[in-house]
Amino acid sequence: MNRFAGQTVMITGAGRGIGKAISCRFAGEGARLALLSDGEADLLETAGELAQAGAEVMTYVVDVSDQQQVEKTVEAAAAAFGRIDVLVNNAGIAWEEPVLDIKPDHWRKIIDVNLNGMFWTAQAVAKRMAMQGGGAIINMASTNGLVGEANYAHYNASKGGVVLLTKTMAIELGAKGIRVNAVCPGYIQTPMSEAIDSPEFIREYVRAKIPLGRIGKPEDVAGVFAFLASADAAFITGETIVVDGGQLAF
Repeated sequence: MNRFAGQTVMITGAGRGIGKAISCRFAGEGARLALLSDGEADLLETAGELAQAGAEVMTYVVDVSDQQQVEKTVEAAAAAFGRIDVLVNNAGIAWEEPVLDIKPDHWRKIIDVNLNGMFWTAQAVAKRMAMQGGGAIINMASTNGLVGEANYAHYNASKGGVVLLTKTMAIELGAKGIRVNAVCPGYIQTPMSEAIDSPEFIREYVRAKIPLGRIGKPEDVAGVFAFLASADAAFITGETIVVDGGQLAF
């Protein structure tokens, strides 16, 4: 398929994990890519691989929690590519720690990146999309934004905020031709999850909680982002799509 030929897709948190898989998926379907991350080494490695495969790629090192950095980056990407058709709002961080032990700096950092950063990026891109006649924004939420999980109060709060941010933006921006949806992955194996959980924990988690009997892969999520960005989802907005192997079916 070549569904995104001639379209520009901006992806935050694009250097590794799910963000890298999403970048590869859109590149494989013909998109021009504006890749954003605060980690320059991973970002350049991903961009290099995609460029070698024939994709048109530009990279931007940016801290999405900094509104001014975000606005300058969106302006630069729009100037370079002429327009931004799709925003994949993926950048995020997580820590595992009990609610009574959460320090102010950890609380602020997670909210700043996962929620504030998502808003600054979506707002800046939506302004461009409104001027150009429309577009699609897909926000990275989580099943942790739909149900609680112990030891992730700050992360859960940030992702719950993303879910309602998505619905509110969809209501306000629909008349401008902008669709806004969210994806809620369950347990997906990424460098971030591997840094938190042991192999033993993962095996028991799958056995007890995931009906499909396996952990999710970044590619499982990337396909949903591509669908929501495509014309196949032209009448879908304000939705949260769960990708969890059946975990929330319990």
